[in-house]
Amino acid sequence: MDTMDPVITQIREELQKQADPTVQKNSGRFFKEEIVCYGLKTSAVHAIAKKYWKEIKTRDKPEIFALCEELYRSGYMEEAFIVSKWAHLLNDRYEPEDLAVFRHWIETYISNWAECDGLCTHTIGDFIQEYPEYLDELKRWTQSKNRWMRRAAAVSLVMPARRGKFLDEAIEIADLLLTDEDDLVQKGCGWLLKEASREHREEIFAYVMEHKKVMPRTALRYAIELMPEEMRAEAMKKDW
Repeated sequence: MDTMDPVITQIREELQKQADPTVQKNSGRFFKEEIVCYGLKTSAVHAIAKKYWKEIKTRDKPEIFALCEELYRSGYMEEAFIVSKWAHLLNDRYEPEDLAVFRHWIETYISNWAECDGLCTHTIGDFIQEYPEYLDELKRWTQSKNRWMRRAAAVSLVMPARRGKFLDEAIEIADLLLTDEDDLVQKGCGWLLKEASREHREEIFAYVMEHKKVMPRTALRYAIELMPEEMRAEAMKKDW
């Protein structure tokens, strides 16, 4: 049996040392799922991730990925957040085959929206900007039975969409998720449309107006959040 990498042991000791029962108790409020956490604020987790990144960043990427798996396996949310941070710090070393690793993590370990968004918005967002030929793979995720894969299809494009990129693909993914019955997938879809509206307000407004009869209200509200009041009122109007 492999002995655990000392870095993992040190990280876990540090997380336990900084754990705050009050933070732990309050964390559950944001999730419908049962969550397992030490009870650290996000900023404290990021500080730990950065501190140990200095120790591991010169290692080979497969070795770093193995450490990430080890962290994910604990089921603790803070350890998942450290993975998100490390995976993003590797972004100058991404290669096409890394997407299979990220997909495996989502399918196997992700168990709430915060872990999903933590990994997808930065890591997969950066990956897709570097390798846009994998946008079709994201579209395939919309058909997964796993709700986090479906949410990932949308939130992975949130950062590129904020910069005005991939409008057509964002709309295609919204189409594929439009009638999804899972509210966390609907919110992810609405968030993607909202970010796309920063640079493409007219196109997203037209999209919402065209689909508002079938679009879940949750997704619709998110999508129009940044629009002027009169546009929002128009979109929310019920056409009986």
